[in-house]
Amino acid sequence: MNRIQKIALYIFVGLFSVQGYAQRPDSHAPIGVMGDHTHAKGEWMVSYRYMRMWMEGNRIGTNNVTPNEIVTTIPNRFFGNPMQPPTLRVVPAYMSMDMHMLGAMYAPTDWLTLMAMTNFIENNMNHITYRGGMGTNVLGNFITQTRGLGDTRIVGLFKLLKKANHQVNFNAGVSIPTGSLTEQDDILTPLNTEPMVRVPYPMQIGSGTYDLLPGITYTGFRNKIAWGAQLSGVVRLGKNDSEYAFGNKVMGTAWGSYRIQKWISTSLRVAYEQTGKVDGIDPQIMAPVQTANPEFLGGQRADVALGVNLLGIEGFTKNMRLAAEFALPVYQNLNGPQLETDYVLTLGVQYAF
Repeated sequence: MNRIQKIALYIFVGLFSVQGYAQRPDSHAPIGVMGDHTHAKGEWMVSYRYMRMWMEGNRIGTNNVTPNEIVTTIPNRFFGNPMQPPTLRVVPAYMSMDMHMLGAMYAPTDWLTLMAMTNFIENNMNHITYRGGMGTNVLGNFITQTRGLGDTRIVGLFKLLKKANHQVNFNAGVSIPTGSLTEQDDILTPLNTEPMVRVPYPMQIGSGTYDLLPGITYTGFRNKIAWGAQLSGVVRLGKNDSEYAFGNKVMGTAWGSYRIQKWISTSLRVAYEQTGKVDGIDPQIMAPVQTANPEFLGGQRADVALGVNLLGIEGFTKNMRLAAEFALPVYQNLNGPQLETDYVLTLGVQYAF
């Protein structure tokens, strides 16, 4: 670490370590959890989150599978259509998803807090294309990229219980389909052509459906310890204009945190997510790649995450929170050949006024 970096670090720590502010750094959940807390009547909060997800390598169920195994053993759903080989011939190698989330919260009463969130998403997926209709002769690699505004969430957080150091909130929200589901890009086919096509489901920006967002959250604290749990879901309301709907989701998480100082706390969180398969099929998505098959989406994943929350005390950082969380999957059971998740990094800043 050079001199300038050290000076910046000392200034940063100093700004967040001034004593005497009544709030706790752990009064909010780890930054990877949303809709966890409410606000007092008339209070606002604005937030920015950055999330990066990295996926590399393929899995069927709980077992890893190589690209060569996929192209020699997995049937192509679209075989029989023009230029469609009997087995898959294109295999995703890795994918990154970068999401920038902007949020705002406002409490018109002490028992209701309103939350709105939108996001900007960028997806990049690297593929291996195999030559012809059979064998393991690699033709080349190509990358597809999509980026744009994602879906928008509007949520009401209802305070059901507030007693001593315990609180229970009920979340009721809706996701509005503001993201695109008709993104296109160039691909490299097994016949060595490079057409522009509609990219498969994981590369699309939006869902195209209105979705219900139910949830319930419990939080508590005592002395230097805080804890919480949340159960939430995504319920799709019908199919989109492209004749399909992404799978419903059930998500559960629990966490505990320890307040090291009045301005900093660390956290440990476990999370579980189950996602159903795609219901229906987009008639314009047809290719000898696993991501074009709706049966090969969804599954189960369990993560363990470490986090840190910093609370501003005085000056321009007062009422400001900085937070980070790094999550690693410890269990994945995926439908069909599918890219597995390697890690999820979330950074965020929140400011209340």
